[in-house]
Amino acid sequence: MPHSETSTIAVPDEAHRADHTKHEGETRSGHITFTDSTRAARDLTLTRTRTHESHDDARPDLSFPFGTTDLNRGGFTNEYRAVSETGYLPADLALRPVPSHVYRLPQALADPEKARELKQMKLVTWKEGDPEDPRNWSSLYRWYITAVCAIAVVQVAFASAVITGDFRDIEQEFHVGEVVTALSVSLMVCGFGIGPLCWSPLSELYGRRPIWIIPSVIYVIFNIPCAVAKNIQTLLICRFFCGIFASAPLTLAGGTISDVWDNNERGLAIALFAAAPYGGPVLGPIVGGFVGETIGWRWILWVNMIFAGVVTAFTMTIPETFAPALLRRRAQRLREETGDPTITTEQELFKASLSQIITETLLRPFQMILTEPILLLMSLYIALIYGLLYAFFFSFPVVFGEDYAWNDGMVGLTFCSVLIGVAIAIFVTPRIERDYLRRAAEKGGRADPEDRLPGMMIGCWFVPISLFIFGWTSPPAVLPGGGNWVGPVSSGIPFGFGMVIIYFSANAYLIDAFPGYVASALAAKTVIRSGSGAAMPLFITAMYHNLGNGWAASTWAFISLAMIPIPFLFYRYGRSIRARSKRAAA
Repeated sequence: MPHSETSTIAVPDEAHRADHTKHEGETRSGHITFTDSTRAARDLTLTRTRTHESHDDARPDLSFPFGTTDLNRGGFTNEYRAVSETGYLPADLALRPVPSHVYRLPQALADPEKARELKQMKLVTWKEGDPEDPRNWSSLYRWYITAVCAIAVVQVAFASAVITGDFRDIEQEFHVGEVVTALSVSLMVCGFGIGPLCWSPLSELYGRRPIWIIPSVIYVIFNIPCAVAKNIQTLLICRFFCGIFASAPLTLAGGTISDVWDNNERGLAIALFAAAPYGGPVLGPIVGGFVGETIGWRWILWVNMIFAGVVTAFTMTIPETFAPALLRRRAQRLREETGDPTITTEQELFKASLSQIITETLLRPFQMILTEPILLLMSLYIALIYGLLYAFFFSFPVVFGEDYAWNDGMVGLTFCSVLIGVAIAIFVTPRIERDYLRRAAEKGGRADPEDRLPGMMIGCWFVPISLFIFGWTSPPAVLPGGGNWVGPVSSGIPFGFGMVIIYFSANAYLIDAFPGYVASALAAKTVIRSGSGAAMPLFITAMYHNLGNGWAASTWAFISLAMIPIPFLFYRYGRSIRARSKRAAA
C-alpha cells in the first residue's frame, strides 16, 4: 500500500464471528489506526493507514508474549503493534486464531457468553506518534540500543571460548587432561541452552529490563570464583553457572531489537544480531591466547570479568522496550486514574497458568522436535554449524599449535580469518532480506516461509568447502614452511561467511514457519544448538590426533555435504510438509 493511501472497512458486530474464517487470510501492511471511538454503536469503522514503510502485519510479531498468554482462550491479537486514535481497541474485534494449518477459534470468541463479555473490554494500544512506543524513538537512540544488544551477545559468546587461550597451564596446575579442561567450555555452553528456558518466560512476565540487568550482574560475580579457583571442580561448576546467567542477553537481544525496529526495517540490525553469537566466540581465542601466554590463565578470566562488567553497565542503560510490559503498565495506570476496570491488555485478560507456562517452556519444544520435521532438521543443521565453530577452537590449536609449533597468541590470531567471513556476511544478509521483501511484494505482500531459504541455499556450500580446504592444506598434506600456513588459515573465511548466512536464513525460516509457536520453536533450536556446541570440544582433539588433519576435517565436510539438500528440499516440498502439520503456518 503506498505511503499516503488508506482503506476503510466497516465491521458490524455479527461479522466478527460469522466472517472470521473468511478474512483470516487477508493481510494488510502498515500500522493500524482505529477511528470512531463510539462504544454504544458496535458498527465500528476501521481505518488502516500506512504511516511508514516499516511494518508488515502478515509476519510474526516477535513482541507477542507467546509463553505467558493462554492462546487457547485468547488466540492472537495485533494489540502490541496496533496504533489507535483513542488508545483503545475493542477486545472482541481484536482477537484472532493462532496462525497455523489447523483453524481454531479462540475459546473467548467461540463461547457466546464470553464473547459478549469481551465487548465491554478495551485493550490498550499505542497512539499515533506515541512517545512511549519504542518504534517512535529516534533512529540514533534505537541504533544505540541495537549496538548494546549486539555487544552484549558478543561478550557472552566471547566468554565461552576465551578460556581456550591457555588450556595448557590449566592442565598443568590442576593435573587434569585435555577432556576435563575442555569441560570449562562445554559446561558454559550447556548453560547457554538451559538458561533461556527460564529467562524467556520471566522476561514476558516482568519485562525485558530486569532480565537484562539481574542475571548479567550475577554472571559478572560468578567470574570471580572462576578466576580464583583452587581446584578444577570449582572452575567447572562456576563456568556452568556463568553460562546460565550469561544466557540472558542471548535470550533477550533478538526480542529487544524487534521491539525497537519494525519487521520491514530491521535488516541490518538483525544481521548484527545473527553474527554476534558466532563472531563473539572467535574473538575469545584471539584475546585469550595473548593474555594467557603473557600473564597466565587466571587473568584470562579477570579480563573476561572486566569486559562483562563494562558491558553490563551499558545494558543498564537499556530502557524497557517490551510492548506488552509497557502497555500493561499503562493499563494499570489508566485503571487507577479512571476507575474503569474494563481497560486491560490481552496478556492480563488471558494470563497463562503456571502449568501452562511450564508446558510451553519445557515440554512443547521437545514435542515439536519429535513431530515437526522442519524444526528437527533445521535445528540439526544449525546445531552442526554451531558445533563446527567450537570444533575450530580445538582443531586450530592441533594444526597451528602442534604442527606449526606456534605459541598460543599466534594460534589465536588465526581466527581472524573467521571474523573476515563474518564481516562479509554482515554486509550480505541485508541484501538477502531485501530479496525476501521483493519476493513478498511479488506475491501481493505475503511471502511463503520458504522464501527465506535462498540465503541458506547459497551459504550451505561454503561450510564443506572450508573444511576441505582446512583438512587438505594442513600437515601432513602440506608441510609447514614458508607461506603454507595461508591455506589452513584462509579456510576460516568461507566458514565464517557460510555460518552466519545459514543461521540468518534458517532462524528466519523457523520463525515464519511456526508463527504461532515461535517461542517453542526457538527454544527447541537453542537446546539442540547448545548441546552440539557443548559436545564438540570433548572429542575434537582426539579425533584430529587419531584420524589425522585431512580425514578428520573431511569427515565433518562430508556430514556438511549431507546436510546441503535440506534447504533445497524444504524450498520444494516445505509447503506440503507444513500442510500436514498442526502447528506450522498454513
